[in-house]
Amino acid sequence: MAAARKLHLCAVSPTGKHTASIIFLHGSGDTGQGLRAWVRDVVPDLAFPHIKILYPTAPERPYTPMRGALSNVWFDRLKISRDCPEHLDSIDSMAANLGSIIQDEVNAGIPKHRIILGGFSMGGAMALHLACRFHPDVAGVFALSSFLNKGSVAFQAVEERCRLRLSVPELLQCHGTSDDLVLHQWGQDTTALLQEAGMKCTFHSYPGLYHQLCRPEMELVRQWILSRLPPASS
Repeated sequence: MAAARKLHLCAVSPTGKHTASIIFLHGSGDTGQGLRAWVRDVVPDLAFPHIKILYPTAPERPYTPMRGALSNVWFDRLKISRDCPEHLDSIDSMAANLGSIIQDEVNAGIPKHRIILGGFSMGGAMALHLACRFHPDVAGVFALSSFLNKGSVAFQAVEERCRLRLSVPELLQCHGTSDDLVLHQWGQDTTALLQEAGMKCTFHSYPGLYHQLCRPEMELVRQWILSRLPPASS
């Protein structure tokens, strides 16, 4: 495999001692800086005294749903649908790149059980692949307006770990009922299949919300993050 490509990062530093980290992945066509700005517009104070938030930017690549035009996407896919195979080559290649960011945090003294992975839309799907298949020892994973394809290898990975009585991270999933790009049902089905495989999941619906973030959702994410990554005891 080729060496992992360095990704551009937008970071929000903790106001105190850094003892935990979040890696928050944007949706297709966005950037880390764009997601950071959007989050700040929705909930101006998503910052923590002890947690660093990292917003990486996906590299440009030809994206099949845009007829091969270049776009900042974490992986390629045939179409935005649950009913097609996953493009595992691009998913796994990007997992290696993002894995280097996780390793950088570990090298800086943050253990994996003090790291949360999350994302919006495609970023949530990428975070699920990372947490279920590559880094199951993280503190948790959140997926907002996201889904996994039917027959995803992520379901199989969770099922296998649970069969072997190995740990899997906890999932928080949120979705708007009026999302007309990534259907609410796709999100519900993703949670149901991960639960069936043995993962502890919580799913929250937001009535009338389209393919976007909202303040109540982000406030819930904040509280969930703090429940998974409380301040380290001195």
